[in-house]
Amino acid sequence: MPELDLEKLKAVVDLALDEDIGEEDITTNLVVDKNVLAIGVIVSKQDGVLAGNPIAELVFKTVDADIVFEPKCSEGSQLSYGTVVAQLEGKAGSCLTAERVALNFLQRLSGIATLTRKYVEKVKDMEVKILDTRKTTPGLRYVEKYAVRMGGGRNHRFSLDELVLIKDNHIQAVGGIADAVRRVREAGTKIKIEVETKNLTEVREALEAGVDRIMLDNMSVGMMKEAVEAAGGRVELEASGNVNLENVRSVAETGVDCISIGALTHSPPAIDISLELRKIEA
Repeated sequence: MPELDLEKLKAVVDLALDEDIGEEDITTNLVVDKNVLAIGVIVSKQDGVLAGNPIAELVFKTVDADIVFEPKCSEGSQLSYGTVVAQLEGKAGSCLTAERVALNFLQRLSGIATLTRKYVEKVKDMEVKILDTRKTTPGLRYVEKYAVRMGGGRNHRFSLDELVLIKDNHIQAVGGIADAVRRVREAGTKIKIEVETKNLTEVREALEAGVDRIMLDNMSVGMMKEAVEAAGGRVELEASGNVNLENVRSVAETGVDCISIGALTHSPPAIDISLELRKIEA
């Protein structure tokens, strides 16, 4: 897929601006003369990994197409205190109206990229892949998963139609892994099948069913090692559940192929990024 789809970005940006502005930016419209021009910089106030400049640029240009937005850092690059992320020139009022939404995207997405990079760095000398999940902010999945990629992670499925992922509640509803997989196969789908398992008995059932990937959910490191031995390289294994920066390397050392981490998108701290207007011209 392309790195960024402009139509999808525009839908997200339009919704965010409508939410933030309402009928008008009454403060800016009453206080700032419409003809005042400004030069400003977007600056990082802490260490991190940049993600979101293309979205921030679209925010400013949606508010005012005449704003000139010049990125100063590439996406995925390392930030430190004082790093200039971008420079912009245009009407001061337009810059101020767009400021909060643009910064919200930059702070949120850079936070995701930063946390993702920390996990990736923990296992950088190993072949294991760090994956995200669908635990994203409603309406923001597209850009949040983009931020994961900027941090060096990989994307799990974007939507429910991309992969047959038979989870515990599906299995409970049907009565067993074998029956669930059989129903999928009988439907004639060509989409890959993954099954969530919680113990070695379920792992063996999934192996017998011949699925494409097995999720090892909330298993201990010892149990994951046994699952890897049982699979013997016949199927891809995904570790999931209770993974953090302290144990991710131990999980990777079990021999799993990938590790999915919901925290990448559901609880990353935002990066402190601000807009500073440095030159005003009447």
